[in-house]
Amino acid sequence: MGACCRLLLFGLAVAIAGCGNKGPGTGPTTAGRVPLPELGIGTYRGFVGGLYPAGGNVEPTAHATAGQSRAQAVVPLDTSGTPGTGGKVVLLSLGMSNTTQEFCSGSSTTTNCSSWSFMGQAAADASVNHTTLAIVNGARGGQDAQAWDATTDANYDTVRLNRLGPLGLTERQVQIVWVKQADAGPQDSLPSAQSDAYQLESRLGNIARALRSHYPNLKIIFFSSRIYAGYATTTLNPEPFAYESGFAVKWLIQAQIEQMSNSGTVTDPRAGDLNYNTGAAWLAWGPYLWADGMTPRQGDGLVWQSADFVQDGTHPSQSGQQKVGTMLLTFFKTSPFTKCWFVNGGTCP
Repeated sequence: MGACCRLLLFGLAVAIAGCGNKGPGTGPTTAGRVPLPELGIGTYRGFVGGLYPAGGNVEPTAHATAGQSRAQAVVPLDTSGTPGTGGKVVLLSLGMSNTTQEFCSGSSTTTNCSSWSFMGQAAADASVNHTTLAIVNGARGGQDAQAWDATTDANYDTVRLNRLGPLGLTERQVQIVWVKQADAGPQDSLPSAQSDAYQLESRLGNIARALRSHYPNLKIIFFSSRIYAGYATTTLNPEPFAYESGFAVKWLIQAQIEQMSNSGTVTDPRAGDLNYNTGAAWLAWGPYLWADGMTPRQGDGLVWQSADFVQDGTHPSQSGQQKVGTMLLTFFKTSPFTKCWFVNGGTCP
């Protein structure tokens, strides 16, 4: 495309000079914020950290038990949604440009994914179930949370016709979805009552219900929030909004946990009805992807360098895509809610 190309993020086109793996140049190497798992019972602008309630980073016992039962119920289904020989378990991604780049890269369809992306890495890993598991990239560039938060959104038809259909798969075979979403051009940060984190929580709740509507055999939805955005050179989704999207995911999952602990009837006013026995699937965190720039994250040492982004500082370069792809692969190979259907011979508790 010559010296200049155009990237799509959240439905907006941005002209980027030299869209290779070259980073965005100088920029803040830290944002001065603490990753949610490290924040724990500490607070950010008055909000408690951790991935789960009370600053915790693991699912509460009752929620974990419900997730384990759903993981064990994941079995190959035929195109009508009936368990049987020759059936498939479909793992689908849903999201925006960053999501499709990290999940597949190199291709907007479900094949020919770049080797460094999640799908490319999974395809080359002999321990992954290549017999009954079908991994499908449903994410699309330029499609932010508002483009998926209604059952009638055209994106769901696109997934059905252009992503599942060419592989001989149907919506009834989708049982697991990985969602990574954000909003375009956020305006208000926490603790504002109009903050984007609150709006995103509502949209993610709508997405959870739309997914269950389209995929009647859906059992589990894993959510991830944004990667670091301290190098961003545009207003599409910079810091602190990338960081605060983690709170939107945290609150969404917490809303389901609290609803189900109250007989499934008391709903969160922002997230809406998330009863996993009726209108939604079971919700949990996938890999948490944010780290504070060049400050190594506790546990795994994750950092985000400027070279991990193209020049808008928002879209991941090849190295950034590979980092997320590797974290995704590790998650699906080791999570107690995934091993029994993702790994050859794997078992779930």
